[in-house]
Amino acid sequence: MTGQNGIRRVLGALIGAAMVFGAGQAFAQQMTGFKQAVAEAASRDADIASFYRGRDFQPIWTDTDADDTARRQALLTALAQADRHGLPVDRYDMDDLMERMRAVRSSRDLGLLEVEMSRVFLQYARDIQTGALIPSRIDEDIVREVPYRDRASYLAMISREDPVDFIASLPPQTIEYRALLAQKIRLEARIAEGGWGPAVRASALAPGDTGPEVVALRDRLIAMGFLAPTSKASYDTDLQAAVSAFQLAHGLEVDGIAGQGTIAEINIDPRARMRAIIVAMERERWLNRERGDRHILVNLADFHARIIDHGHETFRTRSVIGKNVPDQRSPEFSDVMEHMVINPSWFVPRSIIAKEYLPALQRNPNAVRHLVITDSRGREINRNAVDFSRFSSRSFPFSMRQPPGESNALGLVKFMFPNVHNIYLHDTPQKHLFAHEVRAYSHGCIRLADPFDFAYALLAAQEDDPKAYFHKVLETNRETQVDLKKPVPVHLIYRTAQTNERGQIEYRRDVYGRDAKIWEALSAAGVALPDIQG
Repeated sequence: MTGQNGIRRVLGALIGAAMVFGAGQAFAQQMTGFKQAVAEAASRDADIASFYRGRDFQPIWTDTDADDTARRQALLTALAQADRHGLPVDRYDMDDLMERMRAVRSSRDLGLLEVEMSRVFLQYARDIQTGALIPSRIDEDIVREVPYRDRASYLAMISREDPVDFIASLPPQTIEYRALLAQKIRLEARIAEGGWGPAVRASALAPGDTGPEVVALRDRLIAMGFLAPTSKASYDTDLQAAVSAFQLAHGLEVDGIAGQGTIAEINIDPRARMRAIIVAMERERWLNRERGDRHILVNLADFHARIIDHGHETFRTRSVIGKNVPDQRSPEFSDVMEHMVINPSWFVPRSIIAKEYLPALQRNPNAVRHLVITDSRGREINRNAVDFSRFSSRSFPFSMRQPPGESNALGLVKFMFPNVHNIYLHDTPQKHLFAHEVRAYSHGCIRLADPFDFAYALLAAQEDDPKAYFHKVLETNRETQVDLKKPVPVHLIYRTAQTNERGQIEYRRDVYGRDAKIWEALSAAGVALPDIQG
């Protein structure tokens, strides 16, 4: 009984019980029993205990006054709608909470209920504001620092603010989160109606084709909103445009031809898309913080880097991310970009030296001649005077560096947000990789297709002619650090469901399999999907 009528009946029963539970007893005795029960139950949670001690164990949920009544109503309504946000509703056990409310018979019962309502509220508040999962426990490369709030502050705020407004303020107040929530509701309706229809059984379809599989393709694109309702059974220009629109919205190469990859994406059912939406909502809660009026957003699953100014995308470029192998997948975290380096040297990470270059040098000391090998004082060593076979990956005493130049692994500019992961954004001489649909080729850093334009966009905030300034420095051929007068937050995220500039939902492949892990954890916590009917 979790509907509004059920909630009202339970609230009425609780109010009645609270008014009569101590009939014939002195008020002081009633309050003593209540306070003792609150103190006893709260002792198991330091934050709850501290809160109630600070208010002399007075209630915020179970009194009969208007304020407590409003808080009870707001909490129960929120719990009844928790599944809308993709939260594990069993964690709050609303049925048990309402049964406790119906069963109140004494001041002790009321005191125990008071603390239980605070416990449930704190769990819900934390889950909906900063996520139901701990990301670092899901995948070691999700190293995001979740902006957890002081738990005691939730109780303090709910006790003095309008409870409906306060609870409504807890989820991320972003356009992205609202769009994801709206899409989840739309998908629930579509699933209830039977999904998007039969799958397309053809391996490939192209303009000019006809037949039942073209009809199946047409009907799924209509159901998904990419094609206006039509009875045409041919792969005409309208269907070709719809396929192109679908490809664009799913990060596929846009050619209007329904090849194997496109059909595979078209055949994904709405329950799988809802999983992506729910995971994206959880991820958005992990990033529930101020991101900066200007910030850089790199969606690893989208293979793009963007500059966001006051909520709007002002620059976008294709990116290459880390290979999908251990130790090379790009991590997820936030930091602050402080400077760029024009004409950078590439200081080879120890991991790359150990795995790639030391074995090459052991086979041939003249290998990788584009790299300078230096000792601990930065002096170049004579390769032919060193027996590299004497060294292991741990004992190798030298550093390796590639001087500035167009063939440098970092290209001609790198963008630094100093971090313990040694991840940054940079140019690359391997421009051909940006033509690929799936661009996971680096050792972990983010390569940019248009690094010069990216630099101009960043320098525009501090230079009258950013392009001329950049090239003046570039033409010196000297390694030069250019500080950003106003550092820019950088957020490396991973979203297989995201909104575009028009607020429409787009989907991407789970290239690292991280969202599958998150869904598995959410499912284990009790998040469930509706079944397709029909």
